[in-house]
Amino acid sequence: MAHAFATRLTAPRPAALLVLVGAAAAVGGALIFQHGLGYVPCKLCLTERQPYYLALPLLAAALLLPRRLSAWLLALVALIFLVGAGLGAYHAGAEWGFWPGPSDCGGGAGPAPAGVNDFLKSLESTRPVDCTAAAWRFLGISLAGYNALIALALAALAGTAALRGLRRGA
Repeated sequence: MAHAFATRLTAPRPAALLVLVGAAAAVGGALIFQHGLGYVPCKLCLTERQPYYLALPLLAAALLLPRRLSAWLLALVALIFLVGAGLGAYHAGAEWGFWPGPSDCGGGAGPAPAGVNDFLKSLESTRPVDCTAAAWRFLGISLAGYNALIALALAALAGTAALRGLRRGA
């Protein structure tokens, strides 16, 4: 019974929906941390979101297209999320000091100053967000680390569904 359920979930359309929901939740979580909790993203954080932004419309299209095309789109999405997992792993490794982060890593946009005087005052206290310093950790894993794990899981689900859909000659 569990095998039948797993088989249904890895069919192209159900898998596309599941990956779409997971990707939207991941991006939504990042936006909540940024806009709701005040965590300013670094350059790598913003770069790590790009695979999600690319994959979301492809996943929506996979829900609407014939099964064989859905399977091909899921294969593409799997590759996109593998790149995303690599970006997250690179960022997490830079945070742990395994390798250096990018030398030009500055922060994302914070609140906009109201005027020139406010802007000049903000320059005194504004520091770029460092890509090598994790702003938040849970169970020892930073947001970049969680992104790597989530992107890898989404890649695995999309890739499994793509292979099943293409093998079945869907």
